[in-house]
Amino acid sequence: MFLRGFYELVPRELISIFNYKELELLIAGLPNFDIEDLKANIDFRGYTRDSQQVVWFFEIIETYSKNELALLLQFVTGSSQIPLDGFKALQGMDGQQNFAITKLPGNTIGLCKSHTCFNQLDIPEYETKEIMDEKLRFSITECEGFG
Repeated sequence: MFLRGFYELVPRELISIFNYKELELLIAGLPNFDIEDLKANIDFRGYTRDSQQVVWFFEIIETYSKNELALLLQFVTGSSQIPLDGFKALQGMDGQQNFAITKLPGNTIGLCKSHTCFNQLDIPEYETKEIMDEKLRFSITECEGFG
């Protein structure tokens, strides 16, 4: 019923060129991604706030465009939108669930993985910031979570 009404307003052939990620961004727009808010409302598993990979992660995303930040958010949470109350109000499978960065031990070359039900980003123990940047960008643009 919803789709029938939607297609009366926007013909199917006009939106068929978009995938679901692009369509969500087109309808909802880009999020107001506040990196400082993310830093204040993030959990770590295996890493700490001072771990080299976490430091690199924040240095890397500080260079991202609004579109890349939206892709990162969508990759990790399943949505390109941030709740009105910011990252502290992110919802996961079990209610309120912070964005989390988890260490993938013993892996230095694989891609980042995500678990959208838990707002979790798994980051391997990359040896350089450049490798992390390359792998993270590839992950958020080419992957659908869970590697």
